[in-house]
Amino acid sequence: MENFTAFEKTGTVPERNTGSIISHAFEMYKGLIGYAILTMILYVVASSLIQAFSGIDQEAVLEHVKSSGGTVDYTEIWKIEGMKEYYGLSALLSFLLGPLLVGLVYMAHKVNNNLKLNFSDLFIGYRQNFLNILIYSFISSIIIGISFMLCFLPALFVGPMLLIGYPVLLFENANAIEALKKTFSVAKEHYGTFLGAGLLGVLISMSGLLLCFIGVFITAPFIYAVMYSAYVAFVGKPKQIIHNS
Repeated sequence: MENFTAFEKTGTVPERNTGSIISHAFEMYKGLIGYAILTMILYVVASSLIQAFSGIDQEAVLEHVKSSGGTVDYTEIWKIEGMKEYYGLSALLSFLLGPLLVGLVYMAHKVNNNLKLNFSDLFIGYRQNFLNILIYSFISSIIIGISFMLCFLPALFVGPMLLIGYPVLLFENANAIEALKKTFSVAKEHYGTFLGAGLLGVLISMSGLLLCFIGVFITAPFIYAVMYSAYVAFVGKPKQIIHNS
């Protein structure tokens, strides 16, 4: 388990504004981009295996999309062979990969401390506070899902409230409810900055779609560097003091 204590005097801490947080996140991301791409590859491989295992009829899905004229009937898509299994397994995969994404937050911390990155760093979320990370991932997914069901705008405003939840879980070893309370509390006090940083972080993460599909591998995990930078800006920069394997 990694243990963290009050704030490290080395490394950098961004100012409490959107531009500084995004700039800091870019610097952190440059140091871990290889592992970020590896994370995306692992996710795509796992998704491909799920697609094959679910037995989904891909031809039927494509045919329905082509014949829908731009208006997809999700009731009919749900009836396609293997679709229920595919969505169920995909949801389970996203749930179980939450701790892997926490590893990117930890790597951003190591980059900021000029520490050497290791492949095993990606899996710190499976060693530290694993259960609470899973619970938090589940609860936050429900919150975002409900927000999207109410229309896109509520999700846009709710998303920034969850921005530093993963860093709180990792660095403070908090439980899921404590992490939710803290990220909501900090974001509420500095909502404009959290909204700006979160929105820009998501847009940059999605920008890979403009560079063809391969670009997503490069940009998608950027939001996790933003999470780290926002955390150190408003909470402080933790330092690692003990490592127990």
